[in-house]
Amino acid sequence: MQATSPVDPRVLDYMLPYFVSRYGNPHSRTHLYGWESDEAVEAARAQVANLINASPKKIVFTSGATECNNISVKGVMHFYKEKKKHVLTTQTEHKCVLNSCCHLQQEGFDVTYLPVKSDGLIDLNELRSSIRTDTGLVSVMAVNNEIGVIQPMEEIGQICKEFNIPFHTDAAQALGKIPIDVNKWNVSLMSLSGHKVYGPKGVGALYMRRRPRIRVEPQMNGGGQERGIRSGTVPTPLVVGMGAACELAMKEMEYDEKRVTRLKDRLLNGIRAKLDGVVVNWSTESRYAGNLNLLFAYVEGESLLMGLKEVAVSSGSACTSASLEPSYVLRALGVDEDMAHTSIRFGIGRFTTEEEIDKAVELTVNQVEKLREMSPLYEMVKEGIDIKSIQWSQH
Repeated sequence: MQATSPVDPRVLDYMLPYFVSRYGNPHSRTHLYGWESDEAVEAARAQVANLINASPKKIVFTSGATECNNISVKGVMHFYKEKKKHVLTTQTEHKCVLNSCCHLQQEGFDVTYLPVKSDGLIDLNELRSSIRTDTGLVSVMAVNNEIGVIQPMEEIGQICKEFNIPFHTDAAQALGKIPIDVNKWNVSLMSLSGHKVYGPKGVGALYMRRRPRIRVEPQMNGGGQERGIRSGTVPTPLVVGMGAACELAMKEMEYDEKRVTRLKDRLLNGIRAKLDGVVVNWSTESRYAGNLNLLFAYVEGESLLMGLKEVAVSSGSACTSASLEPSYVLRALGVDEDMAHTSIRFGIGRFTTEEEIDKAVELTVNQVEKLREMSPLYEMVKEGIDIKSIQWSQH
């Protein structure tokens, strides 16, 4: 699941007492209600830390990955602004990273947006050659939210370590889906989200390395909670939910990965058995199986989406779904604008069933066939005409 995931019922069971009977403010230090809430928050902090092989002391709770990304990108550059003026990121990052970088550019910082190869992976040599003496941050998403590609995190981290540059990664789509080790990846900051890992919405966590220590300028003023990095009362029920979700993910990640892979193969093979002109938009080797982004040639994506109302699919990220523009991620892959409009993202998760997969195959095949019957371009291709060689007249 990329846009979101349902709360695991077991997670909800852990959360419920902290809405009603254990309602204390975790920052209250003078009574039992505050103590037990604080204890629950610290237990959740440890659960999140264990999933990424980190110390609980390095976890800061936030409202979600968007806030984490803002703290990481803007917070780091603002803190080191006297010496560092340059950020390195990729063209396929989440919008909150890209927009944070745009904000920095308006303040006078320089940003380099690295292109990706046709498989969605960055060129490590290009990353290395783009580093400057005033580069203050490298930010690369671990698992892409639209195409599921997994970047070479250890190699990127090693380059950053070599040049002594802080490395930030948006790992919202990676948490609980692939093994994460902050030490092997050599990340300085990592953004995490609760609702991508079968936890509640409205809570996230930011990993911040202490040795060597990474410093940020807080993006919010207040009572100084979470070591002064993120002021505001920590929402105990949500934090407990994220912690429980991380603990379950640690126990079940391997089983979930095998099951999701099997369902993905069932979906892809089922569609390809009945349709031609179906292309996978990603690296076939370095990818997360639960994200299946398919290009259906000669079919307009918005029309296909409208015909698949019973299936929760999208043509891009949830954050950009209100836009009619083609996916900027697919455009960065080199996909033509008209072909980018024909791409659909399918998400497969812990609670997806075989019956749902088979239904999705049936509905998708029927709708694509229906739309292609109305497509003159598809008719020309079936007749063997090379449509790229046609000289279209202007009216």
